[in-house]
Amino acid sequence: MNKKFQLIILVVFIATAILGLFVFSGAIPLGKQGSDNVPQGTVVLWGTVKSGDISKPLEDFNRININAFSVVYEEKSPDTFDSDLLEALASGAGPDMFFISDDLAYKYSNKIYTIPYTSFSTNTFKNNFVGAGEVFLTSKGVLAFPLSVDPLMMYYDRSILDASGVAYPPTYWDELVNLVPILNKKNEQGLLTRSTVAMGQFSNILNAKDILASLFLQSGNTIVAEKSGTFTSMLNDTASGGNSSDALKFYTDFADPLSPSYSWNKGFANSRDAFSRGEVAFYFGFASEFEELVNKNPNQDFGVVSIPQVKGRNSKLTYGHTTGIAISSFSKNFNTAFTAAGLMTKGDFASKLSTALGIAPARRDLISITPTDAYLPTFYASAFFAKSWLDPSEKGTNDIWKGMIEKVLSNSLSADQSINDASAKLRLLLVPKI
Repeated sequence: MNKKFQLIILVVFIATAILGLFVFSGAIPLGKQGSDNVPQGTVVLWGTVKSGDISKPLEDFNRININAFSVVYEEKSPDTFDSDLLEALASGAGPDMFFISDDLAYKYSNKIYTIPYTSFSTNTFKNNFVGAGEVFLTSKGVLAFPLSVDPLMMYYDRSILDASGVAYPPTYWDELVNLVPILNKKNEQGLLTRSTVAMGQFSNILNAKDILASLFLQSGNTIVAEKSGTFTSMLNDTASGGNSSDALKFYTDFADPLSPSYSWNKGFANSRDAFSRGEVAFYFGFASEFEELVNKNPNQDFGVVSIPQVKGRNSKLTYGHTTGIAISSFSKNFNTAFTAAGLMTKGDFASKLSTALGIAPARRDLISITPTDAYLPTFYASAFFAKSWLDPSEKGTNDIWKGMIEKVLSNSLSADQSINDASAKLRLLLVPKI
């Protein structure tokens, strides 16, 4: 009898330990729960991912969980997603979950269920997800489960480099500057006909804000940080060692005719089109742009590598768009949404969806598995050291970045003054809305 009782106690102890492990890892939610905590029923997920890309991964995911719950996906237009989501949540008819990007996380932070660290600790989060996912960490908890990372890459035209006797694309920024007199081409009037790199301007460079953000982050500036529970601009902060004004000056020099780095002007087409036409040797674009670049010019011989780094730094860094799955505070089936969101960011779903989109999963265990695709390993490698920043307003910061660049190029403000002006405007965007 005593042996049987001891066996029962042992079984209960093991079961309790396993349950505690699942709770600690975040697989079982704590906090916002009803009397029935069993995940069941159907939950709705919104996003801008094309239905054709997500249908197979989601079908497989639902098949695995067929006896518990299912997820229904609704594709929304990228142009109206923000307004559609705001309107739906305001009317109480919104989705249970939605894909959230780093440039919408701040805006929706008061409409997202923030997962408390008692349910999903900071240590557990960092052990599971790459650094870019930390954009979803706040002092109050986790805004979203990171799903994928789309790192900023450097595409290069092999034909241009080969014809100029350049064996390899640059690893460091100073090497890129040294290539300017080799790769630039001018006509008899001294006007640029071929550029080394699309940098320096804003209006005709597709990813200008993200390139400059990468330079800020590489300099050690976090752009935005949380202090005493509120977010504020760090653009003009030098106490932490970052120097944004040097990064801004470095960027704008590529569009300054008086600078040795001069390589770009407003006369060129937008940077991606110019690259596809063979008018520029290096183009900074995201991993997700690869297929479009192939389709633009199937005959172009181009390669892709990580963006250049600052020489002498022990760490590597690039900017990456990070997407996560957020749980609506207004979900009527919270526990199922929580469980589904957690499960979708790991295993087959995250891996298959990332592959379909040509980007990298955000989980460390998934990104450590080298894909067999010719280019995905390069994208995965960059995603490992990618970082994101909490952009309060895509349009608002686009305007700020544009002004910051153009004021330096027009000599109306110095780089230092322009950074201070931009930081003040960014601080206003971060003022909490009542």
